[in-house]
Amino acid sequence: MKILIISKSDLRGGAAIAAYRLMQALNTTDVSAKMMVMEKMSDDDNVIQVGGAVKSKFGFYSERASIFVKNKFSRNNLFDVSIASKGVSVTKTSEFKDADVIHLHWINQGMLSLDEIGRILSSGKKVVWTMHDMWAFTGICHHAGTCRNYETGCGICPYLANPSEKDLSHKIFEKKHKIYSKGHITFVACSNWLEELALKSPLTQNHTVVSIPNPINTNQYRPMDKYYIRDTMNLPKDKRIVLFAAAKVSDKRKGIDYLVEAANILSETEKSNILFMMAGSHGEGISPQLPFSAYHLGYVDSDKMIDLYNSADLFVTPSLQENLPNTIMEAMSCGTSCVGFDIGGVPEMIQHKSTGYVAKYKDAQDLADGISWVLNDADAETISSNSREFVIRNYSQEAIAKRYIDLYK
Repeated sequence: MKILIISKSDLRGGAAIAAYRLMQALNTTDVSAKMMVMEKMSDDDNVIQVGGAVKSKFGFYSERASIFVKNKFSRNNLFDVSIASKGVSVTKTSEFKDADVIHLHWINQGMLSLDEIGRILSSGKKVVWTMHDMWAFTGICHHAGTCRNYETGCGICPYLANPSEKDLSHKIFEKKHKIYSKGHITFVACSNWLEELALKSPLTQNHTVVSIPNPINTNQYRPMDKYYIRDTMNLPKDKRIVLFAAAKVSDKRKGIDYLVEAANILSETEKSNILFMMAGSHGEGISPQLPFSAYHLGYVDSDKMIDLYNSADLFVTPSLQENLPNTIMEAMSCGTSCVGFDIGGVPEMIQHKSTGYVAKYKDAQDLADGISWVLNDADAETISSNSREFVIRNYSQEAIAKRYIDLYK
């Protein structure tokens, strides 16, 4: 059986990494999997690049310009929505023609247009679509927040400058509905939370919706000696390290404001032997806001992140919008306890007071309580063991590859 995975990138962003890991997992079985991307960052021969950098940028900026004009020249929420008006042709490639199953992942920002998705469905190929956010079943948004208009066809979109019943979100929703009718799609949600939302949308009616989490290589992300790792990284052994990571540290959606507030709450009772480490870009201005010592590490590659997870006493993710974050999975696979808000798929991953602490949504006090509980009250050895075992049981490459193969068949 030949599988063609289609994704904007192979390694840029959480969705791309999840898709790439799935390809690797499938290729350890009797299934042959390839990946087709616009932005190739790996040197993997199984990853085929189409379109190239110039076309990728053109598709991205052309679509943003179109949204800008259609949204009354407003820059607000310009990068929170997609209309899939531009993309590359994949249906003409030999890899597409040879594949038994076409497996879509995150295909926005110039990878696939809705028209090309229509051609994929019209080809008669079996189509699986793993959803890493809500875009596949809404009109234009990737995260609907508190809006439920996608349950009735969108319109009056809170992301638009002049929302109306027949606005851009409604028009794209209707276009999706027409295109999706050209074939059958098996939608895969990465979390039970996302599956429940997807089932409420008219766009998934007459299709199949299931839930399968992302995979992780538990042999790569594994526990190592904390103090040996700290020695190699010149990190203090007498500090309790709290790790935070995001592609863009200052991104409000990643909850950095709540982390700063929680840290200030902690400083009222905790001694100064806490060290915050922040991995990701645009974090230079955050360190001075924290009442504890803080290192901003900038971009960190995946191999180095394994060392960071193992050096930390806990990983905190105060994100306000999440599906099934790779970072939590990675940290837990390394035996590192996690603290995060009760949002999206996070409470499916963090087992409250067993593998970490699930804090009340947007509650900085409870976030601080969770960090304090892990650092001061939890049995570190037990919680580390529980975290590792949970990931192996639920997210290992072997387990997830088997579930997808069963689905393909």
